[in-house]
Amino acid sequence: MGFNGLTDAQAERLALLMEELGEAQQAIGKILRHGYESYNPTQVGGPSNRQALQHELGDVLAVMDMMCAARDIEGEYVVVNKNMKLKRLREGTYLHHQ
Repeated sequence: MGFNGLTDAQAERLALLMEELGEAQQAIGKILRHGYESYNPTQVGGPSNRQALQHELGDVLAVMDMMCAARDIEGEYVVVNKNMKLKRLREGTYLHHQ
């Protein structure tokens, strides 16, 4: 166990989550700069920015599932908080264009 009380496996899963979240952020940045349907011109036949984001978000969900299975996080708690966030968003306090 490390100085922070994490096992090596817990630290590895957190590192993986951080990596996948970073890749999702990068995909979002490309969409904001170039649009959903743009793609990397150096990758002929490569994915659109939308497809890249979908891929990265799938990777984030996969790591979250791993963390739930390992009991690093409680999936039920994540779902409750997701629903609370959706409720706040529907109330319109955070969005300007929805």
